[in-house]
Order: sequence, then structure tokens, then C-alpha cells
Amino acid sequence: MEARLDVARVRGLFPALADGYVHVDGPGGALLPEDVARAVGHALRMPVAERGGVFAASARAEGLVSGARSAVADLVGGVAGGVVLGASMTAVTYSMARAIAKAWRPGDEIVVSRLDHDANIRPWVQLAEERGVAVRWAEVDIETGELPAWQYDDLVNRRTRLVALTAASSAIGTCPEVPEISHRAHAVGAMVYVDASHAAPHMYLDRTALGADFVALSASKWCGPHVGAVVADPQLLAHLHPDKLRSMPDKVPERFEAGAAPYELYAGVSAAVDHLAGLSGETTGSRRDRLRASMGAVARYEGELFSWLDQALRAMRHVQVLGRPERTTPTLAFRVEGMRPRQVAAELNRQGICVWDGDAYARELFDAFGITEDGGAVRLGLMHYNTPDEVGQVIDAVAALRPRPVPR
Repeated sequence: MEARLDVARVRGLFPALADGYVHVDGPGGALLPEDVARAVGHALRMPVAERGGVFAASARAEGLVSGARSAVADLVGGVAGGVVLGASMTAVTYSMARAIAKAWRPGDEIVVSRLDHDANIRPWVQLAEERGVAVRWAEVDIETGELPAWQYDDLVNRRTRLVALTAASSAIGTCPEVPEISHRAHAVGAMVYVDASHAAPHMYLDRTALGADFVALSASKWCGPHVGAVVADPQLLAHLHPDKLRSMPDKVPERFEAGAAPYELYAGVSAAVDHLAGLSGETTGSRRDRLRASMGAVARYEGELFSWLDQALRAMRHVQVLGRPERTTPTLAFRVEGMRPRQVAAELNRQGICVWDGDAYARELFDAFGITEDGGAVRLGLMHYNTPDEVGQVIDAVAALRPRPVPR
């Protein structure tokens, strides 16, 4: 029997929901459950020192790091020894990109996509410019919002060193055919770097099934603190040599982690993965098994809610929803006739509804849509703590929007 999501129980885990707002701003950062906040607070109250000492406070720090690595590994189907932790997905990707790019030579090529968050575009583009490497672009179908896999037949070749793409767009929800694209990349010997930050709170992830050599994550997107991670095969990491301090460990994955670690936040990372694993109420099996059950329940629940929201907004004559992807997370971007996105967001805020406006850090995508200079779009994103009543409120509020004079 398929596990179901008890949203009333789930909402009881989030003290932040007591503020009375409708939070449909999940893609920008999810709310934190009490267990995550408690884990961070507990770590702050306990004696914790730097790792490498012979005393208990140092051993406690080691435990927090290893716990976070194991949790992230379970989340994506990796191994703890291949989990690199850092300040954010952006920071870890920049660090990883610098290490990877050391092997690039003039004449090499990389492929990035216009669907991606800029954190999985700009580091690669900037390093390609430094190394004399050509950048090739995978384009988005503007009508559908899809990233067609077939175009990679022409984009990748024996000179391709890396293909970077997203598992799910945090701007319009699109879920590309990552395994198909990865297969094309690997056929020519290229590595695949997948940003799964937005996918993680909405689906069961499997690094091997994705065909990803690297999976990048941001814990703040899946009910955790502001911590980033990259998961790879430890043997692959062993061939990469990042710039580091002389006193830093030279072993994998520690050599990729510059500076002192935020141990208390690592406690929150572990708690956030446990939160996801417990959403379906399953208490048996490994954490990986429970994640499979819970994320299946989340996908079904969110899918039903989002289908209602998506269809309702598309039926409104004064609303334009960007794209129409077949496979999507519960995320969409829209524009309202006669209103700038900031006006729409402000009006919804007056009605107690939290949404984002702008380019959602997907500047390449919004440039392709031709709307960047006009304020971008309004983005809605559901999470497992949203309810049918909240979706109904959003639909009614958008339906009632009317143009206001643009402030001078």
C-alpha cells in the first residue's frame, strides 16, 4: 500500500507556520521544522571544538560532520566519503569548479543550460573564459519550458569535458531528462554535474540513476539550515586537487572544505534529512528506505495540489504561466496582465501570501523568455506543508488581481 502524507501532522512540525501567512515561497528556501531548530540549538549548547583533538568536545565535532555526511549520502544514494560540505551550494560549486577546471585546456568545451540557476552556470562560464575553453549552450523550448535532450546529440563531442544541468528548475519547475542527457555526455567521456537543490524536497533522488558524476545540493531548500553539499564518488574526488591551506587535511573529502566548519548547522543537516525520511510516518527500514517511501508520498500529495493550482491559473485570462513542462516540481512562474511582478507580489503579501518576484536567479532563462527587463515573473512553489485551503486562497487572490497604476 502506498504511503500517504498526513499534512495536518506535518504542519504540526513547523512552528513558523504560526505566523498566519500562506508560505508558497518554498523554492527560495523552505521553512524549518522544530526538530531541525532543536538539533542546531542543542549543538550550540554542547561543548564542541575543532576536530582532531583527543578530548570529548573535539570528538563531538567529528560526530556532527560524519553525521551530516551520512545523511546527505542517504538523501541522494551516495556514500559518506564522497560528500563535500560547504557554506552553500554556490560556494561548494565554485570550489569544485576550480578543482575540475585545472584539467581543462584550450580547445576543450563545456555545456551549460539556460534552464539552470546561475549557480550552476556562472562558475563554469567564468572558469571556461579563464582557461580558454569554449562554452556551448543547451536551449530551452520557450513554448513548453522543456530542455530537450535530443539537442545534446549536437552539443557534446570528444572535446566536451563537462555537462552541467539541473534536475529541476527552481524558476518554472521543469524536470529535464537527466539520465538521457548524462548518457550522451558519458558516451563522449564528459563528466556530468547536476544541481539537485530544488529537486531534493520533491522527489526521491538516486545519483546512479541520474547518471550524475556530481550532485550539488542546498539544505535550505529541503527544510535544513544554510549548508551546501556536493556528492561524488570518492575515487573521482581523489583525482581532483583543490587549492587549500598547507595545514588542511589532504584526504578526501576534507581537502575540499576550506576553513572552520559550522558544526551546529551540520547537526541541522542531519535532522533535516531525518525530517524528510519521516514524512510518510514509516518507522521501519533504513533511512534510505524511509526516504523512498516518504518522498513518494510527498510527490503524490504535492502533485495533486499543484495540478489544481496550475490548471486554475492557466484558466485565468489575465494570467500568463511560463512554459508547460510535462515533468515538473510543484513550481511555476507567471505574469499578470497590466501589472509588474513586484506589484503582484506586494498585493498578494497584503493578503497574507508570500511569493517571490524577479528572475529567481535564472537570468539566462528569463532573458530567453524576454521578460527580465520588465521585472521577471512571480514564482509560486508548494512544499509538503502546504494545504488545499492555502492553494484555494492563492487561486482566489490571483483571480481577483487588477492592474494598479505603476509608481513613478
